[in-house]
Amino acid sequence: MNKQKIKAMEVTDISEWVYENDHHQFYETVIGHNLGGIMRLRKMKNRKKLRVIICIAGFAVLAVFGWYIWGMHQMRKIPKLSFQDALEYTTKNNEDAIISVGIIKDGQAAYTLYGENGKELPAKMHTYEIGSLTKTFTAAMISKAIQEGKIDINDTIDKYLPLAEGKNYPDIEELLTHTSGYKAYYFENPMSSNFLYRRNDFYGITKKMVLNKASAIDLPADEHPFHYSNYGYAVLGLLLEKVYQKDYRVLMNQFIEEDLQLKNTRISDKNGDLSNYWDWKEKDAYLSAGAITSDISDMLAYAKMQLEEDNYFKQCHESIKEINASTEEYKMMDINMDAIGMAWIIDKENNIIWHNGGTDNYNSYIGFNLKKGTAVVILSNLPPGYRIPATVLGVKLLKLLD
Repeated sequence: MNKQKIKAMEVTDISEWVYENDHHQFYETVIGHNLGGIMRLRKMKNRKKLRVIICIAGFAVLAVFGWYIWGMHQMRKIPKLSFQDALEYTTKNNEDAIISVGIIKDGQAAYTLYGENGKELPAKMHTYEIGSLTKTFTAAMISKAIQEGKIDINDTIDKYLPLAEGKNYPDIEELLTHTSGYKAYYFENPMSSNFLYRRNDFYGITKKMVLNKASAIDLPADEHPFHYSNYGYAVLGLLLEKVYQKDYRVLMNQFIEEDLQLKNTRISDKNGDLSNYWDWKEKDAYLSAGAITSDISDMLAYAKMQLEEDNYFKQCHESIKEINASTEEYKMMDINMDAIGMAWIIDKENNIIWHNGGTDNYNSYIGFNLKKGTAVVILSNLPPGYRIPATVLGVKLLKLLD
């Protein structure tokens, strides 16, 4: 906020009159009183300004606190809602809502499409951004590389990437489990224009930028707590490129098509039937953290692979580290983050293994119970902060399948 200048009374004319008439006493009294008055006036106005600023700050604090209290009050209602009630509330009066809900039970997969006010829609495949569910695909490729003897999970990343010498680097296991000490992301210049043009934050972040940042960071040689890191998975993408000598986009699309045999899942090319997909450049470094698009049929097939622990997934589900990272809000929704495997979060209380994803305009969830053979997939074309997110809906539905 710009400070408003206080315009003071001019004393030049008065002082010149006093000098010409030699009225020193008048000068001392009138000018002195004027200056004193001006100073008092300034102080009074400054006090008023300070009071206004304090009042505005106080109202802002009260507003934020009130909004928090109201938000918590609203959130406390959510655990009592049934899945159907929560779904209807999330899509209430939103004619653009298209939420695909899939379940697996007793070996059978089925899905239902929901629109405005929770109304069932005709069965149809829609292409959704799955956001950070991409990380589970990246982790599966790491699992493949381990099985093929191309990497060791305990190796530090400088064994594979051209990084500066003499620094502490995380190992692959720490990157997979978000315990590397890396931040969620590091600022790069393209992020400014991305913000201004309302683009994906990670659009135009190059591989060179990510490598240069990794070389510049000297992590403490300590164990680090769980801290969700998109940057860490960008580094894992570069590592995969190095050991397979292929671009990540090509490598992942080939893995999805040949190894997983999913027909409608790929690194985003913005070719989908919905709208507002993220922009990506061909070789962006953060593709490995959140760039995959898919549909409900493929994601149910992917969930079934998790239940059957096909190929490279069993290793991904095994608990590597205790993280105890549940927030109060998550606990309120009976969502727990007790431990972590290779990307996948482990909820020990509910025997659920899960991961979610979110972009600006989509959010998603996959959760499964290995013991009961049940799984739920939620794909939504609504932003993750819009009403009740896919994660909450997914847990509600998965617990109904017990």
